[in-house]
Amino acid sequence: MRPDGGTGDDTTTGSLDDDLCVTDCTQCSRLVESRTQIVNGVGPTDASLVFVGEGPGATEDDEGAPFVGRSGTVLDDALGEAGLLREDVRITNSVRCRPPENRDPTSEELDNCRGYLASELAAVDPDAVVALGKVPAENLLGRSVAVTNEAGEVYDARVGETSHRVLVCVHPAATLYDGSQRETFASTIERAAELAGETDDDGSGQARLGDW
Repeated sequence: MRPDGGTGDDTTTGSLDDDLCVTDCTQCSRLVESRTQIVNGVGPTDASLVFVGEGPGATEDDEGAPFVGRSGTVLDDALGEAGLLREDVRITNSVRCRPPENRDPTSEELDNCRGYLASELAAVDPDAVVALGKVPAENLLGRSVAVTNEAGEVYDARVGETSHRVLVCVHPAATLYDGSQRETFASTIERAAELAGETDDDGSGQARLGDW
């Protein structure tokens, strides 16, 4: 994928997932200096749900995949409770390179990476996009978001040239530091499964995508 969000020569053959991978980007000098590698989204390119985080942390930067640290374990557990598996959904980030010392990405860095995210969401065309935390929620919705108060709420948002349903969710790490957020997080993930039609008729969340 080019820095402008394009995918290069249309005559080139390859998978959609290859097209969505950023292999070289130098738009953000601080992030280029701090990253070990670019961390692209993972999961099906036709997923019903896309989860968007803030940016890679140390573990993600080391392993080259999003949400593979402690927060990833929390997310995996919540997906399981909702009847989903990690491989059922697509997981990506607002920025694809680790910010120094795990700081929040700047508005300029978010803007520089927005084309990549917009192209990814347009290509996957999910039933819902789940914003995991304040930074991705504000990045997708283009406004200030009170995540704790708005968790579970769904909004229509335009990202690039396409519109998406965005579900606000607390970050999984919040449940590690504040036990009161666990129920909020779990119920929001269940809401995401409902939006994607991935729960059974009684709403228990025990159906899996492979059963449909």
